[in-house]
Amino acid sequence: MQIINFIVNQILREPALFLGIIAALGLIIQRKNFSDIISGTLKTVIGVVILTQGTNILISSITPLSDAFNDLYKIPAEKSLHPIGADKFLSTYGSQIGLSMLLAFLINIIVARFTPLKNVFLTGHMLFWFPFVFTATAVESGLKGAGIVIFATIFAALYFIIAPALIKPFVKKVTGGDSFTLGHPTIGLSIVSGLLGMAFGNKKKSTEDIKFPKQIEFLREITITSSLVMFIVYLIVGFLIGGDQVDKIFGEDKSLVTFSLLQGVLFGAGLTILLQGVRMMLSEIIPAFKGISDKVIPNAVPALDCPIIFPFAPNAVIIGFLVSMVTSTITLFIIGGTGLFPYAIVPLTITCFFEIGTAAVIGNGTGGLRGAIIGSAVAGVLMILLVGISIPFLQHTVSEWIIVFGGNDLSLWAFISGALGKLF
Repeated sequence: MQIINFIVNQILREPALFLGIIAALGLIIQRKNFSDIISGTLKTVIGVVILTQGTNILISSITPLSDAFNDLYKIPAEKSLHPIGADKFLSTYGSQIGLSMLLAFLINIIVARFTPLKNVFLTGHMLFWFPFVFTATAVESGLKGAGIVIFATIFAALYFIIAPALIKPFVKKVTGGDSFTLGHPTIGLSIVSGLLGMAFGNKKKSTEDIKFPKQIEFLREITITSSLVMFIVYLIVGFLIGGDQVDKIFGEDKSLVTFSLLQGVLFGAGLTILLQGVRMMLSEIIPAFKGISDKVIPNAVPALDCPIIFPFAPNAVIIGFLVSMVTSTITLFIIGGTGLFPYAIVPLTITCFFEIGTAAVIGNGTGGLRGAIIGSAVAGVLMILLVGISIPFLQHTVSEWIIVFGGNDLSLWAFISGALGKLF
């Protein structure tokens, strides 16, 4: 167990180290010289670290916006769920989660080696969070001991194997190749967006074909565009929640305009850093992984984190974020008025950006600008509904966690596994 805990907590839960090891193995298998191995490995690790830091900056830039939306909707604190909390759950069931993750990953490797399903799930933190959710639904279903590990392993392995294979054709429409697929909880929403793009879109008009007059050509720069968009969003929300609450949520030391401008610039900086990390990691991990593919798992395809696809349609990412924020906000107001769910659901700003931003890229790949807009709009509604249906299956364990990080495959598969667990 000490060895397993070390592997889980010190390596597999650190995406940079995990992917660095994968890159090193690939380069060694290709019999590259020592200099190339060290260079490729370190560049992969550094690329993932850059990507992660960009992600952290993005999250920190939109966290106050989530708090502002909570106040805007006047959503009371949830009192009926009484979860034990993610930290306590991790301390109680950490070994079961870690063992499930290792077993599920090994099953993924075996299936990729001996079947036509060649994708290998390599998104380090998601390798952990899916078994985390499945362990929680197992506990909620009344399972004990080895039953928890078996249950979580089966569902995690199914997700690692099936989900990246389902999204792969849609990724190919975006990238034009088979060098990678997605290993991220955006997959369900992205498939919906891709299908809607195919049905109602128009590939002749892409999000990236948006023409800017010469006077505003600066908007073609994703860093500038995203900064301005977030600046405007912060301003609007700030005006809506009012002066006293603005000071309470955004802080008293800066005016609304100054705070909004700084948060917008922070968002643009985070996105720029993230995209740089993606490019650096891709340039190293794909050629290195080819070594593993050729020698160990013929024709294997890595399933990677969703920002990997952002550079293919950066305008679509911003469109997806904005459109889904609008449709999810409307959905929240409707749910609040009808009392559809007897518990609080808060705005999912992070999911709107990462999961639905990716879904918009997929929608653009299958149906152009129209596909991106329609796909994002529907995904914004589905995101709220997915959180609502998944909360009861995590009610006494980590429901407060899914309220913040759900609305995606984590919610969808919590519902699927939880429903089957309670049924049987």
